[in-house]
Amino acid sequence: MSRGIYLIQSNDSLAELTEESYDSELLLQELLTKYPNLLSGDHFNDEEPHKWLLIKREMGIPDSESHGNRWALDHLFIDQEGIPTFVEVKRSNDTRIRREVVGQMLEYAANAILYWPIEKIQEEAEITALSENIDFDIYFQEFIGGEQEIIEFWQKVESNLLIGRIRLIFAADEIPKELQRIIEFLNQQMSPAEVYAIEVKQYAGQGIKALVSRTVGITADADMRKSSGRAKRKLWNTESFLEILRKRSNKREFAVAKQILNWAERKNLRIAWGTGSVDGSFYPMLDLGGISHYTFCVRTGYKNAHIQLQFAQLKKPFDNPKTRQELADKVQKATGRRFQNSELIKYPSIMLSTLTQQKLQDFLEVFDWYIEQCKSDIPLNTKINQRG
Repeated sequence: MSRGIYLIQSNDSLAELTEESYDSELLLQELLTKYPNLLSGDHFNDEEPHKWLLIKREMGIPDSESHGNRWALDHLFIDQEGIPTFVEVKRSNDTRIRREVVGQMLEYAANAILYWPIEKIQEEAEITALSENIDFDIYFQEFIGGEQEIIEFWQKVESNLLIGRIRLIFAADEIPKELQRIIEFLNQQMSPAEVYAIEVKQYAGQGIKALVSRTVGITADADMRKSSGRAKRKLWNTESFLEILRKRSNKREFAVAKQILNWAERKNLRIAWGTGSVDGSFYPMLDLGGISHYTFCVRTGYKNAHIQLQFAQLKKPFDNPKTRQELADKVQKATGRRFQNSELIKYPSIMLSTLTQQKLQDFLEVFDWYIEQCKSDIPLNTKINQRG
């Protein structure tokens, strides 16, 4: 144990705090939940301090798409860059901290990347906030700041997962030398993933308690290489979007995206371009009387180009379950894509590759109808459906 720390109090007296061990691993887990800034250690730049959003403690991880959870991660956080951060906690007297915990963490990460849908992460974040009596919408908007849309942020989280841009943190009261060497090696070899440990010591004395966190395992070379290699946010445009789509997708997907852009131009819709570092996206927006209505989003995706419906962002007259259901029914009839009830408040996707020429035409006709409903803002039960 270290010698301790000394605090000069307001009355100019000196308080000597000595290091204390944790009574249990659970206590350290609770401290990280309550004070997530401890995860920053002494490594991150003070000019842009990290912010952390707890998604869930004991976050379940499946080992296939069809089966339930096989493992549970101690904590899942995301930071303001949308980087999923896996945290596994052990006490130094637990022998598993030397080797077993590394294999455990890598297994978690490998399966989470494959089998965590972004909707699951969003849902768990909302449940966690609800359990703490926090208004999630307000809290989340404050977390991401005013410079980006909520949907854009979650798209960034999803893209980071797909390309393996994640952060693995081993947290303990003391990091053994054996674990430090393994982490340094992994951090040199793994990219774009980050791997490091946080050593969190607690000190107490004279009724005062202090926590000191230290970053372990980041070598200067690995840190410089990853910092310089990180993708920067960019504002997409027609040229850059079509260029990357041409490289990633097939001719049919490319043609569908171009037809949608042409449709948006004919309908005089404003194109709002995304700012993802990897995933290009655009939103045909209907601006009416100072209100911007989402239609849908078209994304290049990391693997598959797709349309992402914006059910969670719909405004009057589609801001209630009945009208959203009517829109979903029309989209289902046009494309064959079936929707679960839970998807009607989220962002379900339709692969561009599934849209034949006829299905695309029918899909765009649905949004012709949607635009007219937004313009007139008359109760839908008084309308005659355009497609019969």
